[in-house]
Amino acid sequence: MTQSRTIVALVVAAGRGERAGGDGTPKQYRPIAGVPLLSRTLSALLAAPQIDRVIPVIGADQGDLFAGLGLSDPRLSAPVPGGETRQVSVLKGLEALAGDPPDIVLIHDGARPFIDSTLIDNVIAALDGADGALPVTLVTDTIKRSTDGKTVGGTEDRTQLFAAQTPQGFHFAPIYDAHRRAIAMSDGFTDDAAIAEWAGLSVALAQGDSRNIKVTLPGDFERAERIVGKENTMETRVGSGFDVHAFTEGDAVILGNIAIPHSAKLKGHSDADVVLHALSDALYGALADGDIGKHFPPSESEWKDADSAIFLEHAVSLVRQRGGRVVHLDVTIICERPKIGPHVEAMRERIAQIANISPSRVAVKATTSERLGFTGREEGIAAQAIATIEIPQDHS
Repeated sequence: MTQSRTIVALVVAAGRGERAGGDGTPKQYRPIAGVPLLSRTLSALLAAPQIDRVIPVIGADQGDLFAGLGLSDPRLSAPVPGGETRQVSVLKGLEALAGDPPDIVLIHDGARPFIDSTLIDNVIAALDGADGALPVTLVTDTIKRSTDGKTVGGTEDRTQLFAAQTPQGFHFAPIYDAHRRAIAMSDGFTDDAAIAEWAGLSVALAQGDSRNIKVTLPGDFERAERIVGKENTMETRVGSGFDVHAFTEGDAVILGNIAIPHSAKLKGHSDADVVLHALSDALYGALADGDIGKHFPPSESEWKDADSAIFLEHAVSLVRQRGGRVVHLDVTIICERPKIGPHVEAMRERIAQIANISPSRVAVKATTSERLGFTGREEGIAAQAIATIEIPQDHS
């Protein structure tokens, strides 16, 4: 990031979401158009260039559910175990940040998946003159007051009423101090702006977004599905990749992240895994987002002898950040030796594991070049790959 101040998004997702109904699975792990709700929320935040880090706060017993999301991004921190209430969970998240505090913390509900950069910009801008910033929308319905829940006791002036949303933004030090003091008094605050108000902090209003709904009740899943269907029509993209590496002195080659005994190894800046390199470039191609050299320059010593699984994981994470999914990976290995057939299934399993997809979506094939060319002369190995993905349609 090139900005002068650090911004961290703290995503509160530790609840059970029992009001949402369903089969007992916490609502944040239930799918919306095939993608878990929490995956959509985290991916949306990771797609925002303003944010340096994203830290999820999850239920203490939800580690396996979170791991099953298969999310991978250098800006996504390991989840922090939350508490029994939202207020406790937020405090635990802030405590995890206290050792390396950001300038600004954005506290966001994990059940609000339709956050975008414009709303984030609105909140950050509102912080320039206040301790906190609260995104809001106008209340358009007439609001009635009742003391007994049966009869009308009065009508509110809706021009002074606003519906609160998240992310709620704060300068880190004052909101952390406010949360620490508030927990000693009560853990019943329902949002962070209320704690800021109680602590005497100034909270500015920022323009919210009517799309930024919170998925709470069973009907909200249907509403979210309609939003996704209307605004994120999926399109299929296909990318191709090719890689080649020469042999050098050694006793094994790495193909598909599997070590195969051989009379030589492949020469390269990383582990020279032509299979994962070709697959990674195929995914980057489908995204129209450069190649391995762009994302992992060979001039950088950090990638010397690197495990190429890093490259494929990164390419897959970019697909997910765009709200997409990997549909199929197909790679052909071209060499005379070693024999590839005995290792095909192990490669398929390993590639599927790295990409977090089913092995049924991975094809690994091998062929010779009939003793023609550099592969025929056993000077190296080549691989070509095709990746098929689905991502939301770009309407620009």
